[in-house]
Amino acid sequence: MSMDILKLAGQALERAGLETRFAATLLQARGAGVAMTPPHKLLRVARDVEAYGPAGAAVSLAAASFGGRAAIRDEIGDISFAELDEQSNALANALHTQGVEPRDGFGIMCRNHRGLWLALFAGAKLGAKTLLLNTDFAGPQLKDVCEREGVKALIHDEEFADVANDVDLPGGKYVAWHDGDTTDDTLLGLIRAGDPGRPPRPSAKQKIVLLTSGTTGTPKGAPRDMGLSLALPGGYLSRIPLRAGRTVVLSAPGFHAWGLLSSMLALGLGNTVVTARKTDPAFTLRALEENAADTLVTVPILLSRLLEEGEDELAGRDLAALRVIAVSGSALPAELATRTMDLLGDIVYNLYGSTEVAYAAIATPADLRAAPGTVGRPPTGTSITLLDDDDHEVAPGESGRIFVGSSMQFEGYTGGGTKDVVAGKMSTGDIGHFDDDGRLFVDGRDDDMIVSGGENVFPAEVEELLATYDGVAEAAVLGVDDEKYGKRLRGYVVLDAGADVDEQTLKDHVKSNLARYKVPREIVFIDEMPRNPAGKVVKRDLPDPD
Repeated sequence: MSMDILKLAGQALERAGLETRFAATLLQARGAGVAMTPPHKLLRVARDVEAYGPAGAAVSLAAASFGGRAAIRDEIGDISFAELDEQSNALANALHTQGVEPRDGFGIMCRNHRGLWLALFAGAKLGAKTLLLNTDFAGPQLKDVCEREGVKALIHDEEFADVANDVDLPGGKYVAWHDGDTTDDTLLGLIRAGDPGRPPRPSAKQKIVLLTSGTTGTPKGAPRDMGLSLALPGGYLSRIPLRAGRTVVLSAPGFHAWGLLSSMLALGLGNTVVTARKTDPAFTLRALEENAADTLVTVPILLSRLLEEGEDELAGRDLAALRVIAVSGSALPAELATRTMDLLGDIVYNLYGSTEVAYAAIATPADLRAAPGTVGRPPTGTSITLLDDDDHEVAPGESGRIFVGSSMQFEGYTGGGTKDVVAGKMSTGDIGHFDDDGRLFVDGRDDDMIVSGGENVFPAEVEELLATYDGVAEAAVLGVDDEKYGKRLRGYVVLDAGADVDEQTLKDHVKSNLARYKVPREIVFIDEMPRNPAGKVVKRDLPDPD
């Protein structure tokens, strides 16, 4: 028993040491902001940390140091940190009068605008189970998820009114973004009716429920406890150097894990987040230039489309202030990372993770230059082990299932079940390998691997190669049934405008670079890839030529 006590004591000391490192990283990112904040305001922030957790206190921390600074710049204009703090107080208090209690389900179905973050911070101050809903949901899907997650009240944009029509909730439905007059059943109506004072300390801390991407099935709810740990911001900042009091352009969905984490961290540091309900290359370039942005948070597909605007277009923009391009949400092709840095400088950071494990590895510009295609190394507080099918660690240089150890793992799906866990580390569902310098490469999804004629094939490797061919804009590869070989590869390709590339040319390209059994049996040319809002290709929606 004494050995158990010693083990627990050692774990506690290790955790305390990590939290100290996370705090130091946060202080470095904050710079002089904390020192310049009046002591009485810092005291309030400390109370808010204890009452609402780090997510709930993030807005009061920023308001204490940067109260009059714009927190969010959307299509309406600016909302300051002081206004964001007070209005989220009012929203939390108003929702409480509508019967929303700590631990209750609270749904948000919004695009990127101030209403999304007002609702998130209000959920923290309520201690609610805050569910971020996919803006691509149809009515039956939304209804099923709201019932499964016990949603009591819903905030949604006006464009989703028909989708939410059949959802009947005791705490009500409220329109966040709308083009009409303010009424009681709008977000602004709730805020005007609510008390802007500090809400009472809830009896529970907020849990944020993220939905898995659903590229291979029905989205599952993955709850994350927003307790007192600084692991999420601390590990992120140990590899991606956001700094306080600057401007961040968010061109990624705020309801997905990547956009949520980056935007909440940026706001907590006192950065102005510039965003729009629908982001595209034109908005992104204009926002970067007009706001002298320090950081761009985006997804690979939008980054690719930015570069499609052309070298002259990029060179004609004043992007001198841009210091960080942070990318996640789907795989970042090696060629895209290299081309971006050649045009805009060595400022690309690539985060790899999943809804269930949070982040696993982050590649810096130095990593991406030295080993294009890598997802980098684990940040502070995170470790990675590669295991074979028998749960034994693979030999150096070999591929294995990726397992991640950290304090940020989710608690298991709300509908039951969880990811595989071995020795305290959780599976990401991917296969990967380390290079000689300890950088991680993702070979593909564990369930994407096919066996064709007795050989293991990962479609991701073929996709990457096809995408490098001149004239190919995008490529996707999947396994389909084959009577002779069990499985065979089928490729899907989107060509650049005006490009003239045929099927046999692409097959020859694969054959000259990879093993024969990795050549797709057929290649289908399509106009565009089916994607979810985070930019991931939804392979189940690829057309079947048969």
